[in-house]
Amino acid sequence: MLFDVDGVLTDGKLWYGPSGEALKAFHALDGHGIKQVMQSGIAVALLSGRTSPAVTARAAELGIAHVLQGIEDKLASFDLLRTTLGIAAADTGFAGDELVDLPVLRRCGFACAPRQAHELVRGQVHYVTRAPAGGGAAREICDFLMQAQGTLDAAHARYLA
Repeated sequence: MLFDVDGVLTDGKLWYGPSGEALKAFHALDGHGIKQVMQSGIAVALLSGRTSPAVTARAAELGIAHVLQGIEDKLASFDLLRTTLGIAAADTGFAGDELVDLPVLRRCGFACAPRQAHELVRGQVHYVTRAPAGGGAAREICDFLMQAQGTLDAAHARYLA
């Protein structure tokens, strides 16, 4: 499962600090969902057009091994990553929000977008989240994947015991 960052894992706003550094806010719900989906056996990658030390730090914190940033041609990077990992396009998912994400969304097997995604994107995906971008959308996608694969109850069981 690949996630775009700005507008999917964040609310899409770009905040700039006094030194010009870009600041990003990530939601703990999304982070825990990503950890759970990885523990259930689904590989996770980030695919972003921007480059940000905040994304590098968040990915490291979550244990995401594949972090592709500063990517102009997302489809080429998507194809290279999945080929390197030996995963068919039909066995991949991608969450994107903007027109630049459409080539990957059209190629992957499970295309999804947060509810604030561009209208043309929402019309091209299999699943649109109820939760907002940067506020639980990634968690909703992760839970959806685990439910579909029959691993969600096991992921939750350790907290309910």
